Amino acid sequence: MAEKPILIMVMTGGRNDAERIGEALVVEHLAAGCSVVPMVHSFYYWNGQLKREHEALLLIKTVESRAEAVQEYVRGHHEYDVPEIFQVPIDGGSPAYLKWLEEQVLP
Repeated sequence: MAEKPILIMVMTGGRNDAERIGEALVVEHLAAGCSVVPMVHSFYYWNGQLKREHEALLLIKTVESRAEAVQEYVRGHHEYDVPEIFQVPIDGGSPAYLKWLEEQVLP
């Protein structure tokens, strides 16, 4: 595999937002696939206030060379002022799946 596979995790305001962003990333071939965890309970401080939110987690499977384009797309289409975006390297996995992943996002 020539490209380093990565997982990008994005917290969204809800399932519909996660699905909208995830589907667009796949259609644009920025991600091989996206998965949505529809209900996550989050607790955090924002502007000095404790927040308790129900959010959705978007899991984006892509390669390192597409990471900046993915993050730029997310920032441009996310409803939050400061979206939570984490990038995690994938250091192993099913060789057949990782090959498929790379084929989906590279020309």
